[in-house]
Amino acid sequence: MKHTFDFRTLLLPLALLAAALFLPWTGLRPNRIALPEFHMLAAQHQWLGGALLSVLAAVGFFRPRWLWLPASFALAGGFFLFGLLTRHDLLGQSEIARVSASTGFWLWMVGAGMALYVSSLALPSRRQLWAWLWVPVVVLLYLTHQLDSWSVLVEGRNEGERWLAELGQHFRLTLSALLVATLVGGPLAVWSSRNEKAAAFTLGLAGAFQTVPSLALLGLLIAPLSWLADHVPGLRAAGVSGIGTTPALVALTLYAMLPLLRNGVVALRGVDEGVLDAARGMGMTDTQRFWRVELPLALPVWLAGVRQAMVLLIGVTSVAALIGAGGLGVYIFKGLQGGATDLILLGAIPACLLAVLADVLLRALEQLLGTKLGRTT
Repeated sequence: MKHTFDFRTLLLPLALLAAALFLPWTGLRPNRIALPEFHMLAAQHQWLGGALLSVLAAVGFFRPRWLWLPASFALAGGFFLFGLLTRHDLLGQSEIARVSASTGFWLWMVGAGMALYVSSLALPSRRQLWAWLWVPVVVLLYLTHQLDSWSVLVEGRNEGERWLAELGQHFRLTLSALLVATLVGGPLAVWSSRNEKAAAFTLGLAGAFQTVPSLALLGLLIAPLSWLADHVPGLRAAGVSGIGTTPALVALTLYAMLPLLRNGVVALRGVDEGVLDAARGMGMTDTQRFWRVELPLALPVWLAGVRQAMVLLIGVTSVAALIGAGGLGVYIFKGLQGGATDLILLGAIPACLLAVLADVLLRALEQLLGTKLGRTT
């Protein structure tokens, strides 16, 4: 699809980038929980930033197809400059000193990211990947240890294997809940697509579960699961208990049901009746028609529900740490309790990246299936 570039869309990113030049980029603390001493950019960095903004504005106005180049430079350059500033701040400090990112850095990243998105609108579809060329540059900065002084990476190194274990637990909880919800929700969606009363009941029930706050739902599950573990032989031996993984898995599964059911019903009802009639005319049985015609045509739209459920679960899984289920939420709540922003980011940033990665991969799969099967979401 071809987009017409509107220079006015670049004004907000330019304003954010300009504001970032006059805000603190780093906060130096003598230890993890002490109050930070904020540091502004030096005058030469502000001048360089101003020159880059002028280039962005000029390229955006005269040559919008090349806007991705200065926008990528702004994003990758922001990381590079931040690495320089953190190393400079730590000179002569003790080992427990921390340098965290401050308002200026985050605002610069938001402005540069928005400028890059705007630049992608001016690129032909076959050159959209150019807008992602900043990624290998940032990876290279990380691999060459240019960002090692950032407090979040310092905390990550200190946590080491435990952080990897919590990341793996977060991933396992999310995938397990999605798998169970798909196995339960799939047949329910098929049933609901053929029966109006069933659709009203299942969608209403799944919607009701989503109105309950995640923390409250986890709390409500503790008592019944504890009772079951105490009174039903074998459940406790199987690992069922009122706290930990079991209530987290049940709550996450309930949360994933609505997008899976809703998209499943819409997808199955959206299959062209003419195609189904043609399948009947060829002598297919109901079972053959479902597996060979109906399900493949419904799959791209249904997969959109899987994507929405996956992104939702990655976020909600963080709350499960409060009942001992583990996951990246361990660091988020530990940071909140101790007033340590770095620990909060150590859990929040990977969770955000996981959600974005899952969304991109599943969206690409939807488009691929839609192209192959002639049906898009």
